[in-house]
Amino acid sequence: MLNRLRGRLEPALSAVGRAFAATGLPPDFWTYLGLALALASAGAFASGLQHAALLGGALLLASGFFDVVDGQVARAAKKESRRGAFADSLADKAAEAAVFVGIMAGSLADPLLVASALSLSLLVSYARARAESLGVQLSGVGIGERAERLLILAVVGMLWMEAAVAAVAAVAAITLAHRAVSVARRL
Repeated sequence: MLNRLRGRLEPALSAVGRAFAATGLPPDFWTYLGLALALASAGAFASGLQHAALLGGALLLASGFFDVVDGQVARAAKKESRRGAFADSLADKAAEAAVFVGIMAGSLADPLLVASALSLSLLVSYARARAESLGVQLSGVGIGERAERLLILAVVGMLWMEAAVAAVAAVAAITLAHRAVSVARRL
């Protein structure tokens, strides 16, 4: 869903990419900064602090911002590469897994629900990767790509983590089913 909005935001996103590219720091720097912020988010969720969900959510939003920045910097600096795309995807999955583990470790939601949300989220990403390896493009297919899922965790989770995790699990399940049907029809 957010990918559809990206087209309208492209001029602003390009300007952000140019601004961050002007620092001279490579796209990978921004990828790993986003990963570090996601790991810090996971640590905040796991900490058991009184405001762990607020701090973790804020760090997760910052991580998401830099997840957008890295690709924009690569385009602006004309440094797009398959290696960078792979590193970005791997960092995204590591970040997502760490955040869910942090939520579970901090007892912010039922562990079985967290495990379900994590599993379904990873399956959504795997379905896209596998479909694309078969020549079927799935970008934008489904209501809950990674950005939507992490936005739900960050924003709703600041208020009620159990509901946020349940919503992510539901959205991921719907997206996975949508992708499976879409691939089956195209193959």
